[in-house]
Amino acid sequence: MPAPMIVSDMDGTLTTAETWRGVLAWITAHHPSPAARRFIAVRLPIVALAKLGVYEQEAFRARWLRDQARLLRGVDAEQLVSMGKWVVDQHLWPARRQVAVEAVATAVHEARTADPGAELILATGAFQQVGDAFARRIDATATLGTPLEVRDGRATGALAAPTQSGAQKAAAVRAYAPGSEVLAAFGDTVADVPLLELARRAVAVAPDAAFRRVALARGWQILDAP
Repeated sequence: MPAPMIVSDMDGTLTTAETWRGVLAWITAHHPSPAARRFIAVRLPIVALAKLGVYEQEAFRARWLRDQARLLRGVDAEQLVSMGKWVVDQHLWPARRQVAVEAVATAVHEARTADPGAELILATGAFQQVGDAFARRIDATATLGTPLEVRDGRATGALAAPTQSGAQKAAAVRAYAPGSEVLAAFGDTVADVPLLELARRAVAVAPDAAFRRVALARGWQILDAP
């Protein structure tokens, strides 16, 4: 039988930091351009509106990733890997939700006690290189992230596939290991509901009011974490 899985989201679940801020900081420091400066001047004020609910969150994140991908045009593949590590080291890991990281580690340990082949999958909307770097921190087997298009060894400024979010994230998990049982899944927003629906044990991490209502209605575990 296929090995069972533990699956976790990243931003908001395992870290309180936002990947896009880390990527933008890396671009500013390592790949500056007039386009990047315009992005900062024009787009950052929109973030406040998104947080107020003026924009639908998932659509906003998807557009934001596409726009940031354009700022990475010309960056070579090795630099993209370095970017992922830098974003995790400088932004995401220092802001990790330790309680959630430990909860995931405990779930993996319990799963591997019963089946040594059990896998930990990091499912994230972040760029693949960032997800890969975070996955190494938590000893995840694989990352299902948003891939940047690379041709001739350099980023083209486009995404190679749609943003991994919502139902797409759940579909990616199923496509990764058809038939595998998802023993536990961790997420932090309503967008993670399709992912958590796959699991025998669903864990809502530091949920906002809307997600808390969903978790309570479905009898899911709630992990309140700072």
